[in-house]
Amino acid sequence: MLKNYGKIAISIIFISMFLLILGIKYVLGQDLVIMNLLAFAAFSIVIGVLSGSLLLYKLQKAFYIFTIGLIIGFFEMYRSFFAGPQEFGDLAGILSLFIFTTFGFVIGLFVEAIFYLLRKNEQKD
Repeated sequence: MLKNYGKIAISIIFISMFLLILGIKYVLGQDLVIMNLLAFAAFSIVIGVLSGSLLLYKLQKAFYIFTIGLIIGFFEMYRSFFAGPQEFGDLAGILSLFIFTTFGFVIGLFVEAIFYLLRKNEQKD
């Protein structure tokens, strides 16, 4: 798995871009302009680079937690899109995607730091 970090990063970029376009264009029924597509592409590239970097630096626990946060974020985004697009559901959906993705990344790094400190302490003893 570690040797394929580039392929995994590129696939995450395309999957997240597809899910964002699918959610905004077809679920919400909003027209996409070039600025939307640029923002989706920037977000997808950042997500892909972060996931590839986690795998490159052999932070598997952080990668899995980050991926789980991303999946929960997309699930919550679609849930709020279906729940009520007229009651700020679109804004709440996009914000929930950002929040859960960020939490997944931060919690993943925190877990990796704890395991690193435990291993380092274990080696001293």
